[in-house]
Amino acid sequence: MFPLARAYFAFHLEGLQHIPRTGPGLIACNHASYLDPIANAYAVLRAGRRPRFLAKEELFHAPLLKWALPGLRQIPVRRGARDNAAIEAAVDAVHRGEVVVIYPEGTVTVREDGLPMAGKTGLVRLSLTTGMPVIPMVSWGSAPVWQKTGRGSLKPRRPVWVAAAPAMDLPASGVAPDDLEGVRRLTAEVMDRLTELVVELRSRYPARWSD
Repeated sequence: MFPLARAYFAFHLEGLQHIPRTGPGLIACNHASYLDPIANAYAVLRAGRRPRFLAKEELFHAPLLKWALPGLRQIPVRRGARDNAAIEAAVDAVHRGEVVVIYPEGTVTVREDGLPMAGKTGLVRLSLTTGMPVIPMVSWGSAPVWQKTGRGSLKPRRPVWVAAAPAMDLPASGVAPDDLEGVRRLTAEVMDRLTELVVELRSRYPARWSD
């Protein structure tokens, strides 16, 4: 999959030094397109790590994916419910020193400007439970390829940019995982940071590809 993606898209990766070379990592990403997991996985692999994604449970029943995702040890999430099983599996992955990747929005953004929507609280609860800082990772350029609605664009060599940034030390806030108000506040801070990074990346993205 990745050799084909590299041949077709012009990936541009930044900030990979913020992904730990060894030991656990927790990454939060914006979700502008269904192409994002490929782009984000490629970035994590280029940083020398193997990602574990939290993915919606429906994907685990889709053709081909129902065989591939469990084999790659991805973590199913039941959307619309507080899925403690998914959080427990993610906590276990972090404790084993793996890199876990989460899309806090829980779905592809429906905003016309492509910016992040409100986030779910699972990411912050995972960070506070494990004591792991959150590494923001954002992407831009993927939305025209594969969105929820409308025709996609498969122009070859489209730039797809991915950038990781310094970690946010949420556990240092002193908020407890069961402090709902505090968890919501930290979730909003994470989404604000992702939005800030997306806007900055978008400002540098090649204008001729901004379709």
